Amino acid sequence: MTKDTTQQPSTAAESALPTSVLQGDPRYEDLALRRRNERFEHRPRCFQVVRNTEHVVDAVNAAVRAGDRIAVRSGGHSMENSVGEARGGTVIDMCAMNSVYFDSERNAFAIEAGATLGDVYRQLYLNWGVTIPGGWGHTVCAGGHIQGGGYGGLSRRHGSTVDHLLGVEVVVVDEHGEARVVEATRDPQDPHHDLWWGHTGGGGGNFGVVTRYWMRTPGTPESLLPRPPATMISGVLAWPWEKMSRDAFQTLLRNHGEWHQKHSAPDSPYTALSSILMLPGRAERSDAMGLTLVGLVDGSLPGAQSMMSEFLDAVDNGLSGARFITSPQPWLYTMVPPVVDGEMQRIPEYDRYKGKAAYLRKPFTSEQVDTLYDYLVEPPAEIDLAGVWLNSYGGRVNAIEPEATALSQRDSILKVVYTAAWPAPKDDGKNIDWLRRFYADVYADTGGVPVPGEINDGSYINYPDADFMDPEWNTSGVPWHYLYYKDNYPRLQRVKARWDPLNTFRHALSIPPVG
Repeated sequence: MTKDTTQQPSTAAESALPTSVLQGDPRYEDLALRRRNERFEHRPRCFQVVRNTEHVVDAVNAAVRAGDRIAVRSGGHSMENSVGEARGGTVIDMCAMNSVYFDSERNAFAIEAGATLGDVYRQLYLNWGVTIPGGWGHTVCAGGHIQGGGYGGLSRRHGSTVDHLLGVEVVVVDEHGEARVVEATRDPQDPHHDLWWGHTGGGGGNFGVVTRYWMRTPGTPESLLPRPPATMISGVLAWPWEKMSRDAFQTLLRNHGEWHQKHSAPDSPYTALSSILMLPGRAERSDAMGLTLVGLVDGSLPGAQSMMSEFLDAVDNGLSGARFITSPQPWLYTMVPPVVDGEMQRIPEYDRYKGKAAYLRKPFTSEQVDTLYDYLVEPPAEIDLAGVWLNSYGGRVNAIEPEATALSQRDSILKVVYTAAWPAPKDDGKNIDWLRRFYADVYADTGGVPVPGEINDGSYINYPDADFMDPEWNTSGVPWHYLYYKDNYPRLQRVKARWDPLNTFRHALSIPPVG
């Protein structure tokens, strides 16, 4: 195996067996509470806290011998219960494997699976002046984020996170039930190349336990990874709900969608600009936010202020929203906001929530926009946050052929996220039902799900949704796996059959072996 060339030599304690935590151990409750959706519990027979790859091998072997189902947890942000669905099994917790360093043997940057994206950005940028085009959620961990595809504010300019994946270290289980370590790279001559490919958008919990990734951009021998903008300029537009009529809402969604349709080609100069359009449900609370567009553009570009102004003008055409544009701010400051008064801002991921998602190839139809308006104008009172987020996409993401990586959606312009979050367990049923009906009605013309076609392009496996498997909510006749993987699914099944022949790693939305 390639060694960690910047870490201190292992101590005796670090080389010992992984830490096994059973019920009754005072640490168990802390580990059980390390989750991101209060609807789900993580209460296995055993937690295995691992600190190195050898620990992972030992933990997997112990679980196999005990007959336990294995779940792997890095950040625990899955929208479904892939970690906690097997209560009697083993959860391998990656929190202690969180290093980010330069591996001189690989000539690449190594990121361990338990590193948070916030730490990844800080370490890569402050030490080497580079970054990866990952997500905004700085508490999300690299383990699941990268292998599901990964995207964020720099993806329009630099592609998906997996477009920079050189290699992956994975602990797999062979046909005899024995765990072993495999390194797989993007080199087509690598005999393990198919395992690398499976981790370029195949999603977590399918093939084994990822312990580390090696990141290096193809064709960049100098910096090895993208250099982020030195500064970012932010632009904001806001519209109060009380002034947002149905016609105005149609105008907003049409303006926004048409701008992205026009400016999402890989060679567009506007790949330097990304945005999030936040459409929260209307509420009567005095603190309820209105509809908000937040844009970011590389502040070092000539004409960056004008680029942002033109973008805001295009989206606001005919609407008269309140706006402001900031002066340039340091990139890392905008990417990972500082901690205020020693506390992180409370965010909805720590509530009970349900999420759904979809890709858009073209703007929503007027019928879909009407459905969005109908649901958002009167969300249930019990939901603290009901909303739809439209994340800019496309650009350099769309420069890659769909079969080059497991991430098959390579001609979309927007990612759409549907969210409902609430505090009380008693409201689970009706709030989940509301979001399900909302989503099904938006995609009523295609069987309640975003079937790939002229407008829609399926969904993103890092936002898993078990409802795709339920014929009550997916009446399209299109199987769940086509919505996520499209024509890449048969190859993913072959990867699964080769590297996890006993189907050791599985959950509700995992890839089954061929046959």
